[in-house]
Parts: sequence; structure tokens; C-alpha cells
Amino acid sequence: MKLRLRPCGNFKERYIEELAIFETDFGRLWTLIGIVILFFVIPFLFGSYGLYVLNHIGIYAIAAVGLNILIGFTGQISLGHGAFFGVGAYTAAILMAKLGVPFIPAVILGGIMTSIIGLIFGIPSSRLKHLYLTISTLAGQFILEYIFVHWKSLTGGTEGIILPKSTILGYTLKGDRTFFYVIFMCFVLFLWIAKNIVRTRFGRAFIAIRDNDQAAEGMGIPVFRYKLLSFGISSFYAGFAGALWAAYTGSITPEPFTFTLSIEFIAMIIIGGLGSITGSVFGATFITLINELLSQLAAYLMNLKGLAGVAMTIAPLREFFFGLIIVLFLIFEPKGIAEVWRIVKSSFRLWPFSY
Repeated sequence: MKLRLRPCGNFKERYIEELAIFETDFGRLWTLIGIVILFFVIPFLFGSYGLYVLNHIGIYAIAAVGLNILIGFTGQISLGHGAFFGVGAYTAAILMAKLGVPFIPAVILGGIMTSIIGLIFGIPSSRLKHLYLTISTLAGQFILEYIFVHWKSLTGGTEGIILPKSTILGYTLKGDRTFFYVIFMCFVLFLWIAKNIVRTRFGRAFIAIRDNDQAAEGMGIPVFRYKLLSFGISSFYAGFAGALWAAYTGSITPEPFTFTLSIEFIAMIIIGGLGSITGSVFGATFITLINELLSQLAAYLMNLKGLAGVAMTIAPLREFFFGLIIVLFLIFEPKGIAEVWRIVKSSFRLWPFSY
């Protein structure tokens, strides 16, 4: 009597299986269910304010994914991501308001222009590393901030720019629900692109440079070229997200694109999980909700008698909360929310067995 032995478990026999985004059909099914819920349930489940928050989460998540490709996968620290976000916003605003460029080309050109600026500020990465590269990108942040404020003929200075209504094929985008579909279609597309980038030889080269750039160079990887490529991809993500943000808000001024915004993006990828595309989304969601919670708390206290002074002290403490949250995550869960999510998924996969 012959016994037929069947494999028990999820085994990989080819390299292409190791690189697959979805390991099982069950994962593909849940992803499809999630997309259906995202586009056919959530827009009608939330009100105007809820969609407003979700739209900002989607925009910031796109930018955070780009920053994670640069820092989490390539190991190139940047403190200028907030300014790159602003470059995309101003590029789209100038094209739409002053040149009459339609919404879709303006947003794409916003990402391309930011990518070019990112490549310029990525040139020092050929000679600089670690803290020195960080200071270089910080200088880029301040340079771009200065341009936003003082190049009044182009950016409008502190008065900013008011954008015309965005249209796609003659259809005017108005209301939070309409923008929700546009933003999250871009979100899904850019998430899919990022997932595929890290699966390719480019992604493997980024990780090799992050782990040991000298060893990567010894293996024949053109380190400087790949560093520039990482800066370009990261900047494109930031610029595209900034252009979406400008079109969604309808007007821009230099105030949002400060060093504080760059710190928020850093907080997103640290809290979400460095080197994790999904973690970038978790981090963007967490930080955006914290921002909204603090804003709502300050507004609530302002309406209470005798607590207006307390409300005035909450807004400046936002950076303190971000710093505290980052420290707590680095101490108790250095791999971020993505690691917590991985543990939860593993628990469900093994349930009801503990082994």
C-alpha cells in the first residue's frame, strides 16, 4: 500500500514565488474585498468631515510611501520631504492657475518637477552619508521654504495662490466624495507601484545599499546612480501627493510646507515601520488622526469657559506629542505598527493552535 504524501504548509520552490506580492489566493481575495469596501462602502458610510480626514490620510500616505522608499529601503535620511511636498503643490497650482493646465497633467508635472528638484538635492549623497546627508537635506528644506515665501512673482508669497476648479474630461471635481475616488485611485496605484519597485532588481539594490553600501558597490551595484534614483522616486511621490493636496484644498500658502511637516513625515514612517510599504499607510493614518484629535480637543476646550488658556497650550505641544510617540515606539516596538500587524496576522493564521 503506497502512501501519498502531500506538502503541509506554504512552501516556495521558485524565486518568483518568493517575490510574489500575495502568497496565497486567500490574500488576493481579501485584497479584492478591501478594494470593494474602499470604493463602494466607505464613501457612503462617512460624512463630509470623515471623508475630509480620509482624503488627507490618502494624500499623506502617498508621500509617506515615497519617503519610506528613500529612508526605509535605501537608508538615505532626508529632512526635506515637507518642502518637496510643497514643490509639487506649487507646481500644480502655478500650472493650473496661471497657465490653465488641466488637473491631470498639472498633477503629473508637479511630481516630475519635484523629482527633478529631488535629484538635485540628492547629488550630495555621492559624497555625504548619515548625519552630513541629513544636514544637506535640511538645508534644502530651508532653501525651498525661502523660495516659497520670497519669490512672490511666482508663488504669490504669503498671499499664496487660489486654484481653479479641477476637472477631468469636462467633469468638475467638487465635494469630498468626488475627490475621495480620485485620491484613493491614485493611492492604490502608487501603492501597487511601490510594492513592485521593491520586488525588482532596483528594490534589491536599494536594500543592499541600505545594509552596506561598500559591499553593494563590491557586488557591482552603481551605488550613486541608485541613490539618485531613490531620491527621484521619493520626490516624485511627495510632489504628486502635494499636487493632489493643492487641487483638493483649492488654495495654498507657504505655511504648511515647513520643517514641521517634514518631521511629521519622518514620524509616519518610524511609527508605521521603516522598510514597510504597508507601515507607511499605518503611520500616515496614525499621525493624521492624532493631528485631528488634538485640533478637535483644542477647539472643544476653546468653547469651555476658563479653559481657553489650556486650549492655547495644546496646539504648540503637537511636536512634543510626536516626539514622545516616536520615542515610545522606538523603545517598545522599534519595527512600528507594521510589526504589530504582522504578529496579529500570524496569530490568526495559527489560531486555534499556539504552535
